[in-house]
Amino acid sequence: MNDAAKSKKLSQASSLALDPLSDVLDVLGAAVTRRTRIEAAGDWALSFPGVDRLKFVALLRGQSWMLIPDQPPQLMQAGDVCLIGRTDYAIASDPTLTPTDGRSLYDEPEKDVARIHGDDTIAIGGTVTFAGANADFLLDMLPGFIFVPQSLSASGVITTLLSIMSGEIERSMPGCGIVSSRLADILVVEAIRTHAAHVRPGDMGWLGALLDTRLSRALIALHGDVAHPWTVAELAGIAGMSRAAFSAEFARRVGQPPLSYLRAWRMTKARIALKQDTATVADIANAVGYESQSAFSQAFRRAFGLSPKEVAD
Repeated sequence: MNDAAKSKKLSQASSLALDPLSDVLDVLGAAVTRRTRIEAAGDWALSFPGVDRLKFVALLRGQSWMLIPDQPPQLMQAGDVCLIGRTDYAIASDPTLTPTDGRSLYDEPEKDVARIHGDDTIAIGGTVTFAGANADFLLDMLPGFIFVPQSLSASGVITTLLSIMSGEIERSMPGCGIVSSRLADILVVEAIRTHAAHVRPGDMGWLGALLDTRLSRALIALHGDVAHPWTVAELAGIAGMSRAAFSAEFARRVGQPPLSYLRAWRMTKARIALKQDTATVADIANAVGYESQSAFSQAFRRAFGLSPKEVAD
């Protein structure tokens, strides 16, 4: 494959994704890498520290409380799902209990089930990890805590997924590991979709922007051709807005101006490509919209504090 073909392949690698969420999850290598389960009865409370991951917790039976710093306790009932970002959290039978460190129940590689006094409450969890050190792009734009009650899943997809996942756990049939893993991946996406669909139009946030008719057109175009020399005026035209209105609304919703978002995504894609060691620095620079390798290297160093070659080595 010649250099031009390599560059074109890299720059269009995300074009098969139909939407920015798919593009981001795919490029970041998001996957549920560990699934856990808790069966509990009586009084119990477990705390877990915040780390660079996305965590889902789904309740299959009973009820429990999710405790997030600086937020009121959230009651979860069977069929509810929540997504947790970097924040510390605790899960408990009673929000007034003092939690103990929950990590000790899962600190062995193959120890993924914790049992406490019974099974009045059954919850499953999953840790969504990202390829390399690439969690920041997504986690910085998602709320630290997303609660998706069963009532929001109008189509019943989440209920169906949880029912199948519970059945896989109970049957323990050959292949249940890979089936459960794929179902967990789908559950995370469906929870994000469901939450995004119920974000109020005036609310800020990247997820809200994806559901906004005008902003989503610009985001789809940007993600579809990240190497294009986008201007704010061009993106505003795609969105059907004036340049000033588009720039202000994009920054309000997404948390950064359009071209800052573009630059952050370009650098994230470049870092992933460098670690994969499948193309030269020049190819990757061209693929993310830099005609000059020098300009790309300077932008990369400003973003990550390292040169592209230092990341690739």
